[in-house]
Amino acid sequence: MKTLWHNLKEVLINTFDSIGLAWWVEIVTQNPRCTYYFGPFLTSSDAKFSSVGYIEDLEVEGATGITMRVKRCKPNTLTIAEDLGERFDRKVQPAFGGQI
Repeated sequence: MKTLWHNLKEVLINTFDSIGLAWWVEIVTQNPRCTYYFGPFLTSSDAKFSSVGYIEDLEVEGATGITMRVKRCKPNTLTIAEDLGERFDRKVQPAFGGQI
């Protein structure tokens, strides 16, 4: 049953993401000046739950001035380093894999 739910959830997330209805975590840091997108997620609750780990990782890496919000969107670029004027396109991997 768990595998069936995992497969269904993956299909739903991919469908929602393709039409811009998936939930994403947007994290902005002031130092370095970056914007990160993590997702996609099926629900805002899943995104909020996962955001804790993302923020902890950024704090360990020395990022400061961290703000987070969960929103429905379809980001074109997953990491935007404003200080460097660069955009990094991390490989998009569904975030739900570690949650089930």
